[in-house]
Amino acid sequence: MSGEAKAPLTTTTSIWPAAVVLIVAVAMLGIFMLINLVADPGVTPTTTTPLIVGGLAVAPSSSALDYCRHTSEIPSNIIDAFLVPVATRVQPGANIPNGGAGEFDCFQPLTTPVSSSALLGFYGAQLQTRGWSLFSQGASNGAPQLLFQKAGTDGFYWVVGVTVTRSSPGSIHWTFRVYQNSQTI
Repeated sequence: MSGEAKAPLTTTTSIWPAAVVLIVAVAMLGIFMLINLVADPGVTPTTTTPLIVGGLAVAPSSSALDYCRHTSEIPSNIIDAFLVPVATRVQPGANIPNGGAGEFDCFQPLTTPVSSSALLGFYGAQLQTRGWSLFSQGASNGAPQLLFQKAGTDGFYWVVGVTVTRSSPGSIHWTFRVYQNSQTI
């Protein structure tokens, strides 16, 4: 051994290999993002109306329910319930019971030249395919009735009711009712 003092051996560790891996990863991410941006055709939303085979036909215009639909209180995802069968006629007596104060509530008397079972079958098929849940059948007084509910985009549940009020030869008198329900059912 020699008596000379020597400096200890130094080894330096470079961060360049790790930096190269990071740079390559960022570059690859950028390249794939650019490819995705150029090659992505985008998504085109479709709104399809369900087609119900058999039963009553939907009237091309639901103007019979304009009295209840004219307000801006009804959310856009609830409007799909505003449909009527062909040959439906408006009867007098439409009303918004609370005049717009509080929860929305509106009903419209109508007549249609069909049987009550055909009318209820029409609404049962049409509303359920549009996302409405049937939660009640038959009124407390025994009248033929269907009640549906759906969550509105306004944070409330909405209820649509179809109640046959009177039958006469060749047609039925019925009421379409829509109301906002702050309670869950």
